[in-house]
Amino acid sequence: MGPSGYWALGVIVFIGLLGFLWDSTSADTINISNDDNTSGGGSQRVSINNEHNVANVDNDNGWDGSWNSIWDYNTGFAATRIFAKKTCIVHRLNRDVVPGLQDLERMSKENRANVHAGSSPKSLRYEVEPEELSDLTQFGTPIENLCRGLRTYKAQEVQGQSFLFYSGSCFQAGIIWLLNISLCGQTTVV
Repeated sequence: MGPSGYWALGVIVFIGLLGFLWDSTSADTINISNDDNTSGGGSQRVSINNEHNVANVDNDNGWDGSWNSIWDYNTGFAATRIFAKKTCIVHRLNRDVVPGLQDLERMSKENRANVHAGSSPKSLRYEVEPEELSDLTQFGTPIENLCRGLRTYKAQEVQGQSFLFYSGSCFQAGIIWLLNISLCGQTTVV
């Protein structure tokens, strides 16, 4: 299968996954527009599927700034698909920082109201490992479907002073005024 075949397959899988997550009988959808966000615009939609314990964050900000993220609370992993880089980055959910599904909608409304009052979102930083993953089944079906056919890497959370001296490039994913995620390493800029 050629590159365009993989791309078409990825689009089909992505659309199927979105349909799965937006099933009207089991999903709650939070529609949020980042038009007044300091990150430069675009729109963001968060879909919550309580039945499957999964959140989908879709960020549309043109080809270079668009990404999609799946948070699978069953497996404890999240994945971010960076469209322009044709890569997927998988990492553990830090449940001390990432809000639970039940809190996501409430917190997004509270934080949006406080954006202009100077409150800042929490931040998580991850270092992307250079080895490409070949087996995605360990991360659960939603993440496997999101990342299938893409170069996929695992990232480890970095905390403390050691990250202050990092000089490489990072991909920034801001989640609805709640959370800033930095995915850093050579694979995010290839």
